[in-house]
Amino acid sequence: MVTQITLTGMVLIAAPVGEYDKRLVILTRERGKITAFARGARRPNSQYAAGSRPFSFGEFTVYQGREAYTLTGINITNYFEDMAGDLDKVYYGMYFLELADYFSRENIEAKDMLNLLYASFMAMRKNIIPIKLIRLIYELKIFTINGEYPAVFQCAECGTAEGLSFFSGAKEGAVCSECQKGTKDAIEVNTSTLYTLQYIIASPINKLFTFTVSDNVMTELTMIISRWMAGHCDKNFKTLELM
Repeated sequence: MVTQITLTGMVLIAAPVGEYDKRLVILTRERGKITAFARGARRPNSQYAAGSRPFSFGEFTVYQGREAYTLTGINITNYFEDMAGDLDKVYYGMYFLELADYFSRENIEAKDMLNLLYASFMAMRKNIIPIKLIRLIYELKIFTINGEYPAVFQCAECGTAEGLSFFSGAKEGAVCSECQKGTKDAIEVNTSTLYTLQYIIASPINKLFTFTVSDNVMTELTMIISRWMAGHCDKNFKTLELM
């Protein structure tokens, strides 16, 4: 008898297979990234037609084969269909899915990553904070979940927690006023920028999308996080070309 399991997740990728089927890549809380085939999902009357699209979040009942899963049931609780009318939200959403696909692994639970993805979509839906800030928070936090982030709690050179007012890409973090003298690429940054970086790294996901920043801090955050991404991500994300 085939054992079926129900997983909570979000569809990252949906690709046509054959005449009527779809191949889904789903980020699941319990088993990380999985590949599942939705038989007949491209038929107009298929029970999987609506839920086998990117952004679909809910429960997926599957059974495991040798190389992939097969979908046997689906219960979507959020389609995020309201974002479809806003191209910026669609492009940002697709970019978030691409990042989740890049960072997630098979058979490794992904509770935090799935929660971050869902919370980011909800933040875009609510329009409470700028979408560019949502992106910066998402980028830094997804690295944090994977155990990598800039050294912003103490000087990357000497280890002091005092006088952190510069940032160095070469040192991969903040440097103090003394150490910056010997750091060629050290750039002075606002203390609010460093505090924001610390907050994103240390805060639980449900507290992330609750603040705004000044234009100056936004500029500095963009510079720091984009440099971090460039130095620690070896993939060219297709959706970035649309944003």
